[in-house]
Amino acid sequence: MPSNHAWVSRVSRALIVSLCLLSLAACGGRANHHLARSTPAGAIGVNGYLWRATLDTLAFMPLQSADPYGGVVITDWYVNPEKPNERFKATVYILDSRLRADGLNVTVFKQVSDGNGGWAPAPTADQTSTDIENAILTRARQLRLSNLRS
Repeated sequence: MPSNHAWVSRVSRALIVSLCLLSLAACGGRANHHLARSTPAGAIGVNGYLWRATLDTLAFMPLQSADPYGGVVITDWYVNPEKPNERFKATVYILDSRLRADGLNVTVFKQVSDGNGGWAPAPTADQTSTDIENAILTRARQLRLSNLRS
């Protein structure tokens, strides 16, 4: 069984590689240049409803990082007081400037206590990420509708 340090090291490397690839992907391609021209200076680079809905939906989890220009929200580990032997972390990527179901990607990570003060990775149900995506999309639609009525 890998040590907690080795697991953290692998996760850190994977996260760094993912962020680098995401940054490189943002540099090229026609769609990104079109988005850059159509986004006014000072505006966030992603759909505002999805952005606000993501923050609202994940408000119960501590926030580690939020980039409104890149559309990335990363939470810190959250421990449910009713289940102190497991914790969760989420990463949300907002992929589009439009309010679309496929403009959102949620990844949830789970760890369980090893009984010695450490944490070990555990699988999450695929439905967990889907449920969070659906909750964010529902909240985004509510925000949009309330804005249209105003």
